[in-house]
This record gives sequence, C-alpha cells and structure tokens, in this order.
Amino acid sequence: MAEPSSYDSAILARRIVPHRSLDRRGFRLLMIVFCLCGCISSVPFVVLGAWPVAGFMGLDVLLLYMAFHVNFLAARAYEDILVTSLELRLEKVSARGARREWRFNPVFTRVEREEVEDYGVTRLDLVSRDRRVEVARFLGPRARTDLATDLSNALATARRGPRFPQ
Repeated sequence: MAEPSSYDSAILARRIVPHRSLDRRGFRLLMIVFCLCGCISSVPFVVLGAWPVAGFMGLDVLLLYMAFHVNFLAARAYEDILVTSLELRLEKVSARGARREWRFNPVFTRVEREEVEDYGVTRLDLVSRDRRVEVARFLGPRARTDLATDLSNALATARRGPRFPQ
C-alpha cells in the first residue's frame, strides 16, 4: 500500500478484513464429517436399491464445498487505511484483486456514521467536500463503532499538524 517511510509517521494504519470464523483446518474437518455422515446415511438406501439417493447426498457434499469455496474467495478482500498528518489514504482491494485508492486531506475529512439504536453503526463513511466513500462495509456494528472512534481520533490528531522530534 505505502512505502515504509509513510508508516513511520502514521497516526493510524489499519487493515480491515472480513471476519471468517471458520479457518481452513476447521473447513477440512467439517467436510470430512459431512462426507462421512453422507456416506453412512446413504448405505441403507443403496442396500435397499434406492441408489440414486447416494448420488443426491454426494451432490449435497459438492454444493457445500462450492459454497465454502466462494466464501473463502470473498475473504481475500480487504481495506487499508493510513492516516498521517498530511493525508488519509484508503485503499480497497476486492476479492478478485481489483484495487481502488482514495486520498483525502485530513483537515477537510470527517467520519460520518449511520446508527440504529438497537443495532449499532450500520454505515461508516469518509466525507471530504464532495466525495463520500463507505468504509468497513463487511465489519459488524461493534467493530465499525470502534473503527469510527479510532478514525475520528486519528483525524483530530492529524489536524493538529505534524510533530517533529525535539
């Protein structure tokens, strides 16, 4: 995203990734258990002569595998946020690798949030003059709230200007 010298003066540097509660190891275990259950439960049908049932159970395993595969591909998306005293840089990378980058002046940038009382923050935007970009779309309400607080604090620090060692 940025050259190392930019991170030296970073007020906030954050990579936001979609939450996935099932890792690759858990996925393998789930698929093994699902395959075993499918095989064991299809044996009586094959013995009774209803062998097409085994094929449909195999189709279930294939569909479950494909759904998780698509889910793991979507998890490759991420967003990088870098706030320095000179700029706020947002980079969004899609699951397919397409990159988009926005640069904002932290003096003119604000964080806007849409909040539902019972649910929490449902939308988080960076707004600067006529530009509005949604941030952290794939985070939950609590994580969005924490990010909004961190971003607001980082922008307030950036507005005070650069700090030089004495």
